[in-house]
Amino acid sequence: MDIGEILYISSRLLLGALASFFAIIVWSKTRDAAWMLMVIGTITAYAEIVYSILGMFGITSGSAFLVGSVPLAMLILSNLPTGFFIAAFLVMIIRKIHH
Repeated sequence: MDIGEILYISSRLLLGALASFFAIIVWSKTRDAAWMLMVIGTITAYAEIVYSILGMFGITSGSAFLVGSVPLAMLILSNLPTGFFIAAFLVMIIRKIHH
């Protein structure tokens, strides 16, 4: 493993952990549906980061469920955060339309 890969992995883990930490702080301070969806999206994004890094090390590469050649877990984890962000933005838009 060269210095570029180490920097890539450590920066993704560090920044993802920092974003998740702040998201959990926001979660404890608010009960707003849109913010809760943003928090859940951030935490699932960090789960995707961890899963993909484990895959780089070969720990999660043997998935029993494949969609074509892509593991089902990777397919779900890579799209789940965006789904939560879309839901959060829709909640904000609907709230603005009704007010």
